[in-house]
Amino acid sequence: MLDGKVHPDYADVAACLIRQIPKNQQGGSAVCLYHEGRKVVDIWGGSKDKQGAPWTEDTTAPSFSTTKGVLSTLVHILVDQGHAEFSDPIAKYWPEFAAHGKQDITIQQALSHQAGLYRLSEMIDSPQRMLDWEYMKQVIADAKPAHEPGARHGYHALTYGWLIGGLIEALTGKSLQCVLQDELVDPLQLDGMFIGMPHNELFRRATLIQNDGVMKAAETRIHRNGSWEDVRETLGEWLDYLLEKGGIELSEFRSALRLNEDFDWNAEATVRAVIPAANGQFTARSLARMYAMLANGGELDGVRILSEEAVQKISSARGTGRDKVLFVPMQWRLGYHKAFALGVSAPSAFGHYGYGGSGAFCDPQRNLALALTLNSGVGTPLGDSRIPRMARAAIKAVDRIS
Repeated sequence: MLDGKVHPDYADVAACLIRQIPKNQQGGSAVCLYHEGRKVVDIWGGSKDKQGAPWTEDTTAPSFSTTKGVLSTLVHILVDQGHAEFSDPIAKYWPEFAAHGKQDITIQQALSHQAGLYRLSEMIDSPQRMLDWEYMKQVIADAKPAHEPGARHGYHALTYGWLIGGLIEALTGKSLQCVLQDELVDPLQLDGMFIGMPHNELFRRATLIQNDGVMKAAETRIHRNGSWEDVRETLGEWLDYLLEKGGIELSEFRSALRLNEDFDWNAEATVRAVIPAANGQFTARSLARMYAMLANGGELDGVRILSEEAVQKISSARGTGRDKVLFVPMQWRLGYHKAFALGVSAPSAFGHYGYGGSGAFCDPQRNLALALTLNSGVGTPLGDSRIPRMARAAIKAVDRIS
């Protein structure tokens, strides 16, 4: 059973969600869809924890790398406001970042995963270090690039948050959480968007049904018995490219995603910490509304957040080469990737999907934005098949209407 509202023209999106919610075990999900600036799907169902508490209208869910899309949007807002240029070196605003030859790394390179600062396993001795925001900013400022910045793409799976979050604080002189509130949450009246959840909001959160060492589980699924079945579900159109090229080597994947001990993503200390590449707590409604603003040229409901020129810069790919960490060409935008949509054409669509299956994206060509949040499943660092399938259902519905 689902709660919420769905316009009949988009009923296939609701049907897709019904198929995705676990039937014989705990777990829940929510999806929200905007088309031409109107909210046409806003539904949820299932349970938000192992005890079976129902998923409700205000439930937030841990969304892992989907958080990166929110962080990247903040950078675009600040650049559009004149705080910086994409071609500027990060060290211009964050002098400590210049250590170990990083003085020339630009904002554009950082947003496009070209900074070479993804080897988290070489930076910290325990994942518990990630709970200390100030410590992790210093770690990334003092880190040494794994390769010449700008020479290749390597997914900054966890380090992206401290790299871009540190830049945001350097540009504004305010905490990341204040910038998020001032530039997105308040202007767009978002009902649930947190990076570091306040204590008085914790009652809203869904907890992960599976919480057994996320990054370790990801590696196991990707390389289990030499099988690529799980990756096939996620990568879709990229699988043939991946298998054709061969030569898959997991050392960089491990260095970026594999923690040397299990880490409790459900712990209150984790949810309240600032880990901006991985611990966002969102409603699907808030994510979809943010991307609806992008799909609509930077404005929604009479509130302009970005100029149309800024949105046009976002949507153009900055690199089509194979990612050194994720093995596949992600077609990185400035902080987003191509929106995988399982068999439908959406060349201008961009967003960010997350481990565990969450994701959000927009398609400016169709003025479409969609977000999916959930708390069940493991998947891969690119999510799993659920958000691409949901994207396909949404795009087909919009094209049928058009």
